[in-house]
Amino acid sequence: MDTALAPVPAEAMAAPLSLDPAQYLTFMLNGEAFAIGILSIKEIIEYHGLTTVPMMPGCVRGVINLRGAVVPVIDLQARFGRGTSPVTKRTCIVIVETQHDDGRQVVGVIVDVVNEVLEIAPADVEPAPAFGARINTEYIAGIGKVRGKFVILLQAEAVLRIDDDSFAEATPRHGRPFLN
Repeated sequence: MDTALAPVPAEAMAAPLSLDPAQYLTFMLNGEAFAIGILSIKEIIEYHGLTTVPMMPGCVRGVINLRGAVVPVIDLQARFGRGTSPVTKRTCIVIVETQHDDGRQVVGVIVDVVNEVLEIAPADVEPAPAFGARINTEYIAGIGKVRGKFVILLQAEAVLRIDDDSFAEATPRHGRPFLN
């Protein structure tokens, strides 16, 4: 009896789409609600102690020492080409881990305020708009509908990829001084 297995078509090996709600950490940037999938979030820390590094793109505010590891900190406002984020008492750094072809990357993200963790069902997520978005649509995983409002679901791997050429093109390091 021949026990050789026939090759399985790639479509049959694809993971089935989940109909379960996914959890997202929501936060505010300049009055707009954004979210990143909770599985990418490592922790949330208070904003303080950034060390600036010369010759970094303008959207990289500096680095922090996270239990002995050097972690770059990105200002999402600047990454989106909107200028720098003001630092207030509620400003925090969300530590995000992303996976890329060349390995994992840990990055801090400056946000105005962290809101909450929400479950959003796939049925409540609309695709990224093809036009009219005020940020690069490659950075948007979708638009979540929550309690009658929209939350921009970020594609963390795309928006936080540091070796992306758009980092060099992001806001130059000039303008308003940082508030430390």
